Amino acid sequence: MSDSSDETPRSFVWGSATGVGSMPGGDAREAAKAVTGSFEDFPYLPELPARGPGADMIGRTIGLLVEMYGHVEPSGWRVSDRPGRDTRRARSWLGEDLDALEEFTQGYEGPLKVQAVGPWTLAAALELRNGEAALGDPGACRDLAASLAEGLRGHLAEVRRRVPGARVVLQLDEPSLTAVLRGQIRTASGYRTHRAVDRQLVESTLREVRAVTDGPVVVHSCAPDVPFALLGRAGATGVSFDFSLLTERHEEAVGEAVEGGMKLLAGVVPSTDGPLSDPGGSVMGVRTLWRRLGLSPGTLEGSVVITPSCGLAGASPAYARAALTHCVRAARSLADNPE
Repeated sequence: MSDSSDETPRSFVWGSATGVGSMPGGDAREAAKAVTGSFEDFPYLPELPARGPGADMIGRTIGLLVEMYGHVEPSGWRVSDRPGRDTRRARSWLGEDLDALEEFTQGYEGPLKVQAVGPWTLAAALELRNGEAALGDPGACRDLAASLAEGLRGHLAEVRRRVPGARVVLQLDEPSLTAVLRGQIRTASGYRTHRAVDRQLVESTLREVRAVTDGPVVVHSCAPDVPFALLGRAGATGVSFDFSLLTERHEEAVGEAVEGGMKLLAGVVPSTDGPLSDPGGSVMGVRTLWRRLGLSPGTLEGSVVITPSCGLAGASPAYARAALTHCVRAARSLADNPE
């Protein structure tokens, strides 16, 4: 691994609440100010997809790739021979976002989260020159994962240079992971689906990308049926998920993950506009889960980070700010009254 940090994931001191990634609007400074002002002990690098192609999560990550490029077609992002306007725009916006984060984290010391799309969701979204997803070409998947890993090494080094006191947490966004495992990603025609990818290959590829840092790596998915056990075997330090999608059949896997030392980034605050419950009510389900699993309430604070259920790009700016504040209050409620 290439991270210079000497802090192992297990000894890492996490904040109690953070965000998922995206925020509404297009002003990098406003977004960074809102995030750093809300999460004093666990800020993150905001994403602003409303700016257009290149600011979306796929385009943003394509901008990180090394010796691979993309451009926008009506159907989505497609591989290019050279960096064109769309790739340059993605890199420029990321630079703006890093400038803003650096401005509002002067003197900050503590955990800081950055997000990028993981290798399997990227392979499901990025089209090859023939218009089919890279997912259907094993060689393209390997090349894409290697390019992503190299790009992430550089990105993490840049974040550490700009925020020297940060202990960087890498979040890999994998909302398509379950569909990849189940063979549910549609081909370009829409009439067929790509075959399911072997679970061992999915796991080993995730492990290779995870190896870009010695620090903590979180895998995020707001889709149903998050494969907790597979992610644990792939080396994920934490899993970020929509808590409302958890069902009883997932509970054993969640319990085993927690007992194995995995951090749960529990998305309990709705990510789109609506009434917010009281902070205690927002984490009631987490307390109930702990009781059903027979886990000690005393372990809650050290095992759970409170987040919105997904990114906040679809929320109004006022609601997004309220949701961030609510996450902090809900986390405080959980710490003060774990039972």
